[in-house]
Amino acid sequence: MAVQDNLAGPPRTAFYNDPVIRGILYQVLVGAAVVAFFTWIILNTAANLAAQNKSTGFDFLFQTSGFGISFSLIPFDRSSYYWEAFLVGLLNTLLVAAIGIVFASMLGFAIGVARLSSNWLIARFATVYIEIIRNVPLLLQLFFWYFAVLKAMPAVRESFELPLGIFVNQRGIVVPRPMPDAEITWVVVAAAVALVGAIALVRWATSIRARTGHYPQGVAIGSRIAGLVVTFVLGYLAFTLLGSVIPALGNVPYLPLLGGLGLAGLSLTAYGFYGRAFIGFAIAWAVVRFLLGGMFGSLPELLIVAISLALALVYGWTMLSVERRPTAGDNKFPLALPLLIIVAVPALVYWATDASLAFEIPLLERFNFRGGMQLVPEMVALVIGLTIYTAAFIAENVRSGIQAVSKGQTEAAASLGLREGDRLRLVVIPQAMRVIIPPLTSQYLNLTKNSSLGAAIGYPELVNVFMGTTLNQTGKAIEVIAITMAVYLTLSLSTSAFMNWYNARVALVER
Repeated sequence: MAVQDNLAGPPRTAFYNDPVIRGILYQVLVGAAVVAFFTWIILNTAANLAAQNKSTGFDFLFQTSGFGISFSLIPFDRSSYYWEAFLVGLLNTLLVAAIGIVFASMLGFAIGVARLSSNWLIARFATVYIEIIRNVPLLLQLFFWYFAVLKAMPAVRESFELPLGIFVNQRGIVVPRPMPDAEITWVVVAAAVALVGAIALVRWATSIRARTGHYPQGVAIGSRIAGLVVTFVLGYLAFTLLGSVIPALGNVPYLPLLGGLGLAGLSLTAYGFYGRAFIGFAIAWAVVRFLLGGMFGSLPELLIVAISLALALVYGWTMLSVERRPTAGDNKFPLALPLLIIVAVPALVYWATDASLAFEIPLLERFNFRGGMQLVPEMVALVIGLTIYTAAFIAENVRSGIQAVSKGQTEAAASLGLREGDRLRLVVIPQAMRVIIPPLTSQYLNLTKNSSLGAAIGYPELVNVFMGTTLNQTGKAIEVIAITMAVYLTLSLSTSAFMNWYNARVALVER
């Protein structure tokens, strides 16, 4: 009787049918194809360049450029090298990108929150802003700000004069030039240390309150003292500005001093919100009055005063309706203490080191301003266009992030007695950031890359200076394009790495 052999193993298959081996084989073949493709491109390019008697290399970077640049953060003239032109374009790109990211983030968050406001007018205004700005090409918006707004400003001799020695005309914005001495370095270091210390103090005090329910006694006492000092300083400033708007008040002796002391005393009572609203009203009235007087000097004085007064009253009433509560209790950290630390420490070092920070005020001569620092209209238009355009997309990211938070979180916060602003700041926004940050990273990258559109309005950024003028003069297309691509790749990867790190810090950790 035949016995079946059950000990034999499964039948063997060819090695190329093994999924693991086949996967490795496919990757090797694809990698070889990619290497062969780029090798062919390089060899073909080298052959074409040799046929045209063109050499390759980066030695052109150390040749004299022979052209000038209208705006640069470092000294540059016709005798400078091409690598210096590259550095000027890179710094100009980084300048616009950094300013645009900061302002677009602030404006985008404000518009995104405003779109979900319970106020019908504010919500509709935010919606109209987002829908219009997002659907108009960025290049067209840059043309609008450059040609229709900035180039339509008055000539130099008819410049709009703003407070603090600022002038606006067809050639851009002229501002006072800071002229610090060597000792100002210690003030900058002190400001950085004070900022880090204030943040550490807030985090430490908040952690103590989370464990015990109360802030440390020293922090509580220091906050009350800081609140008095800050209120006195702001009250002094408010009455001083009122004296410049209303000449009769300016003639009252010691009015700013007495007014500041009165507002500081009022802040100790349950009616301190009236003092804060008055400070906001007085400062807003003076600032708006100065702005309107500088930009629309041809209007009657009475009309300017009436408009500025009406706007200041609206702002003061808004503050009164929002801040109609007793002075800061134990619900949230009083900001007067860290604010005083950030301001007082550098001021003390400034006085102790006898540092000097003078400003060169621009003076109008026959055909142009002498002194000061001029912000060219190309840069101003590019910053405004990038900020407004990117803020519309950031606003949509913020709106979607807030709506992604469960409604039960808001209801739970309301049941604890938190006000609407506190619910948004303490409960909704921290959870919404986990949804906001990933698309926010893309908007930061888009803003940085969209800065290359500044070439269309003549702003000397990297593409305009390096891929434009430098490439045309040297003919080094491969080298110039490779360097430019490497710069944008580095900027994108650096931004992504930082945002990914921040996203990991705020990500929800499973337990």
